[in-house]
Parts: sequence; structure tokens; C-alpha cells
Amino acid sequence: MKIRVVAALVAGALAGQVHAAGFQLAEYSATGLGRAFAGEAAIADNASAQGRNAALLMQLEGHQISAGLIYVDPNIDVEGTTSVPAAGFTTPANADDIAPAQWVPNFYYSNRLNDDWAIGLALTSNYGFATELPDTHEAAIFGSDTQITTVELAPNIAYKLSDTLAVGLGLRIVYGEGKVEGTVPNWGGNFGLPVGAKLKAVEGDGVDWGYQLGMTWEPAKGHRIGLAYHSEVELKLEGDAEGLAFGLMPGQSKEGSLKLPLPAYAELSSVHQLTEALSVHGSINWTDWSAFEELVVDFPGEPSDLLKEENFKDNWRVALGATYQLDSQWLVRGGVALDKTAVDDEHRTLSIPDSDRLWFSFGAGYQASKDLTLDMSLTYIKSHGDAPITESVALSEQAAAVYEGEISGDVWLAGVQATYRF
Repeated sequence: MKIRVVAALVAGALAGQVHAAGFQLAEYSATGLGRAFAGEAAIADNASAQGRNAALLMQLEGHQISAGLIYVDPNIDVEGTTSVPAAGFTTPANADDIAPAQWVPNFYYSNRLNDDWAIGLALTSNYGFATELPDTHEAAIFGSDTQITTVELAPNIAYKLSDTLAVGLGLRIVYGEGKVEGTVPNWGGNFGLPVGAKLKAVEGDGVDWGYQLGMTWEPAKGHRIGLAYHSEVELKLEGDAEGLAFGLMPGQSKEGSLKLPLPAYAELSSVHQLTEALSVHGSINWTDWSAFEELVVDFPGEPSDLLKEENFKDNWRVALGATYQLDSQWLVRGGVALDKTAVDDEHRTLSIPDSDRLWFSFGAGYQASKDLTLDMSLTYIKSHGDAPITESVALSEQAAAVYEGEISGDVWLAGVQATYRF
């Protein structure tokens, strides 16, 4: 398999616009989705809580298994033009629904060993996207097929320091695979290029590891503050490269590798039980996207190839939510969030056309039996305004193809989660 996290290589990583900033996924559980992930580092509904803060394992009793699915249905449209100014050439380059629907699964296990120790295991994904354009589309030169898939396995442990303070530690083992292709659009024949041929195509996969740290503090009954940090994981994706821009004829390939930083992120959360039925919660999240500066392909014994400069910046996310217990079986959740962009207008590209996003979430929990809980959630995410893009790709020393336009879109997310305690 070849390079999916290379995805930002040329273009098409639009799905990053509809989940979280950059190409980060927020959908670690359907339970949290129902409140727009507000208060996640402080709330322990079920075993999925360790996905955000390992210290929350101390809030869970006995053994728990929690598993779920989130369906992501994006609607991302491109409207703009591709031109070759040196030749006086311009053509429309519009496309609808370029990001396919996706399923994001998760699985968690927790075990409260005794009054002081707890362990857990998390299996989920924190990064990923996919976009597709026909090989001969007017904007295919900026990226015709882009995919990222990551799977994270995290064994976690928690320890109670006192009646009010707990800490947690976890190991993050991340596998990633990716695919990126930029192809010659239908107008390329006017400039002596073979229409539909690969210009740059890279596929690969790799494994690396990081860690997570967490703590919780309960200053008073019904009030909890959580702080969590997840380290950067730098994947080295090893695989094959193809394409005319690499000096390769159709059907030829050579070994290559790409370093892709999956940035560190941190969260400060709190939850407050205002009445027996009503609690409110909130979060502030920070992601170290400034670590994502450029994408470079390394070839053994040959000069490296700069695929693209990204020039990301750190971003912030703020979320507020509430939970209300209707009766002994049913509760409802809701939340709103503002997810700030990780890129300025002047650096936005078709690779990852990031923009501010507004979240509106609703969820419900049903206590089916003493040991079984079912959670359902629905979220609508709207991009805050259209995202302008200007990007160029060199055709020769004298000419370059330029894309000018904007990307707009929204996304619906629907999730289910089941938790069994024993």
C-alpha cells in the first residue's frame, strides 16, 4: 500500500474542511458527538472517554465495552477556473460532491482494577479523509484522487492520586496509509501533455507511535475539570511513486517515502452538575498545526521532491453543551462549537481548503437494561463562509497552471454507540 497521508500532496483533501481543522477527525465516539464534543476531557459516560483523557478511566466501574459507528455525509462543492496565463487559456473548473461519504468506527474496553488503578484499550481513528475528481477534470492537475486512512491502537492506564485527583497515561500506536494522484486534465493536450496520464502519484503506508497524558480534578462534588495532551506522531509513509513529473514513463515506478506529521493536540474541559437532572459542559481545544509546513517525498540516493508547501498555523476549537436526564431511562444532549481554520486565506490550497466551521449537535441516551446503554447522535456542520483559493502548478519553466475559485460545503454526521457493563 502506498501513501495516503501524502494526501495533501496535490489537492482534494476537502474532507478536512468538514470534520475538524486540517485533516483531523473529531469523531471518536457517537456519545460525544451528541454534545459537539463539549467537555470531553472531563466527562466519563462510558469506556470511550479514554479516547480523549486516559485519567477518566478512574470514573468507570467494573468492566465496560463500548463500540460505535459514525456515518459522515459531506457535501463539498468546488467553483472556479483553471488557467494558463502565459498562453491566455482559461476554462471553468467546477465540481460537486467531491468528498465521498465515510464510516468512522470505534471500539473501547475499560477495566477498573481496584480503588486506585484502572486500565483500558482504545481502537479508533483521529485523522483521515478522501476526495475524488475524474482523471481528466479541469482541476485534476491539482489532485484527482486523495485518500488518508489512519488506525490508532492505544493501551491506557490511570491512577488515583487522591479523592479529587487522578492521572492517566497512554501509548498511541498509529498506522496510516495513503494515496495521492495528480493527473493531466482534458485541456493538457493543448500543451503537449497526454490527457489522463499521472503527473505525480504516490502511495504508501507506515507505523509510528506517540503518547497521551491526562488528569482530572474534582474541586467539589458534581464539578470536574479535565486536562489532556496527545503527542505528535510523525508517520513515515513508504511505498511507490509514479508520474511524468518524477521523470517516469507510464507504467514505471520507484521507491519513495514521505514524512507526515500528525500534530499534537490538547484539551481543557469542565463539567458541572447544576441540578440532579441538568449538567453543563465545555471545552477548549488546541492543535499544533504549525508543525505541518510542507510535504516532501524522499527518494533513496536521489534528491528529494517538494510536493507542496502548506504553511498551517495552530488552531483553536471552543464547544459548549448540556445534558438533561429526562427519566430513569432517557437523557438528551446538545452542543454547539466553533472550530477555527488552520490556514490563512493566502495559504489555502485545493489540497486542504480549510475554513472556520460551526457545529450544531443533538443526542440521546437510552438505558436499555442495567448493563446496556445505547446512544444516538446527529450533527450538522456548516462552513463559515466560502473559502477562497488561489493555487498554481508549474507546467514548464515558462508556464504554470493556476486555479482560482472557492470551496463551500456542509456535512451531516449520524452516530450510534452501544456500551455493555459487566
